[in-house]
Parts: sequence; structure tokens; C-alpha cells
Amino acid sequence: MNRGPIAEIDLSALHHNLSILRNITSEQQVIAVVKADAYGHGALPVAQRLLDEGVTMFAVAFTGEARKLREGGITAPILVLFDRDGMDDYFTFGLTPVIHDRLTAERFSNEAIRRGCRLQVHLKIDTGMGRVGLRPDEAVSEALSIAAMRGIGISGMMSHFSEADLADRSYAERQTGIFRKIRQELADRLGNSVVWHMANSAAVLSLSNGALHHEGFDAVRPGLLLYGYSPLEKQYGLRPLMKIRTKVLAVRALAEGTPVGYGRTFVTKRPSRIAVVPVGYADGFSRRFSNRGVMLVRGVRVPVVGRICMDVTMVDVTDVAGVTEGDEVVILGQQGSESISAPELAALAETISYEILTSLGNMARKEYLN
Repeated sequence: MNRGPIAEIDLSALHHNLSILRNITSEQQVIAVVKADAYGHGALPVAQRLLDEGVTMFAVAFTGEARKLREGGITAPILVLFDRDGMDDYFTFGLTPVIHDRLTAERFSNEAIRRGCRLQVHLKIDTGMGRVGLRPDEAVSEALSIAAMRGIGISGMMSHFSEADLADRSYAERQTGIFRKIRQELADRLGNSVVWHMANSAAVLSLSNGALHHEGFDAVRPGLLLYGYSPLEKQYGLRPLMKIRTKVLAVRALAEGTPVGYGRTFVTKRPSRIAVVPVGYADGFSRRFSNRGVMLVRGVRVPVVGRICMDVTMVDVTDVAGVTEGDEVVILGQQGSESISAPELAALAETISYEILTSLGNMARKEYLN
């Protein structure tokens, strides 16, 4: 028997979510973020479908992720956001590195000269994320210095918003102002072919009133919204791709006063029927769901009882008639008229939807629809 959870991925939802994105962005290029195995959805099948939908560029975190896409037949440009190692991969697989500092640029330039070629790169400006990138006060001089390197060609300039929800636009506007000012100083000197991009899913959706067209972005970098969720409270009609399901492993009839699970954190208060589900924290179902999570069985929301185990979870199905071994259990997604969303699970686990999707999706066996 394989591990319990199956991630059912509906690729047709990508078309729907891209349509919403394109209604907002109009002519801006889409750089689809497929890092972390496309947020747990499977990078190669997702990238293949996005190519069919007209997406022309992808972004990943590390070269290993890009290499898998190339080996799977993806020939479109791939932007590597963080990796400064694996230099050979950049040249062997035709990848585009994001450069965060001049020293790294020099290493790439020297290697390109040695190989007799010129490597196209994107430069990262730290406008307020405080993570990586050229400092704003040095960005213009550093960019010009890098542009003068014989082995380097700058094809993109980028930054990143630090506030995912962007509920208060003041800091985001400050970051945008820094980015726009640097663009004004560099645009003529770097040329019109350079693509400037900063907007992630939250920025795209929060600027859906048309302001996006005036923020100085040539491209957008959506991630979460492609997979059917908004990082904002409003969901904008997006359609989730992922459903996590499994089957009941066993059903037990327990007397009143029977402890369930490690630590006896749950004790039955009545004669109960407890279903054992083959999904645990090793499958990405967080221990934070202990005695507070829910699952769907026969279209009914049933409570998680006891502590989440490494490989199994217990749910109370006393009030659901006829539950038996082999019945479908839905951890994320819809069953009948009921549904459990990533934001709901994220709120219960005191985290964000990104972690829910990557945790559950990366560990599950995948089945693709449409």
C-alpha cells in the first residue's frame, strides 16, 4: 500500500485563473512561478499546461527545479530566483539567473567568457524586502557596472513586495516608488528590451482597479493565484486546482470514556464511531490540526479528534450514517455541497495557504484531470 493521500489536480482550472489574471494585466508578460513543484501541484504538468495557455516564461527557486523542467521538455525561458551554485546548469540548460550582487555577476561573466558566450541575467533590487538584492542607493551604479561586463547581458530588472496581503498600500507604494525611480534613471542606459517586473499575486489582485498599468511593470510574476487562491481576503472567483483525498482505513466503535490517540488529549463523551484516516503529519497534515481540524466524509464535516499521528489521523464519524472502510475522505477541496479551502486550513494551523498547498501537495501522489 502506498501512503494515504492523493492530490487530484484539475489542470483546466489554470485556464480559468489565467483568464482572471489577463483581465487585470492586459498586455503584461506573465512569468509563471512554478517553484516548490508548482506549490505542490507538480511543476512539469502545470508548466506544460501553462505553455498551452500561452505563458512564455517560468520562474523557479533553484537550478534543480529548472533542470527537471528542461528534462521534461520545457524549452521556454526559465528564471532562477535564488541559486548561485550549480553554475554549469545555467549554461548547460540555458537558464536565466537572478543576480543579487556584483561579485556573483563577475563569476557568471567570467564563466561565460570562458565558454565563449554571453549570459542573459535579471538583476534583483531590494526595495524593502530585506532579503537579497542590490541596495537602492547603489542599484544604478551597480547595474551599469554589471551591464558593462563582457559576459553578461541584462534582460530583466526585478524586485519583490514584502507584504503579501497589501491591505495597507503605504509600504508597497514606497517600494514601488523606489523601483520606478531606479527605472527612470536606468531605462535609457539599459535599453527598451529590459523587462521590469515586481508584481506578485497579491500585487496583481490589489491593483486590479487598473493601477497596475501605471506602476512601471512590463511583466507580472503570479504564483498563488494561478493555483486558485488569493492572498487577500477576497478570492476574486479563482478556482483551486488541488483536491486532497484518501480513504477510511478503519472504523472503530468506542465506549464512552475511551481515550483516543497519543497523550489522551481526547476522550469520548458518548458511545462513538471513530474513523482512522491514513494521513498524518508525515503527509503534510500539521499536528496543529489536532482536536481542531476537520475532514469531509460522505459530504459531512467531521472533527479531527486526538493528536495527529505521523501516519494516521482520527475523525469522529458518530453523526454520519453508514461510514465504512474504503469511504472517500476529503482533506482539502469539495465533497458534495461541502468544501474545505486552503485559507480555512491555514487559519486553523496559524499559517498561510502557501504552506498548506506545498505541505499537502508535495507529499501526496498526484492524479491529473483535464
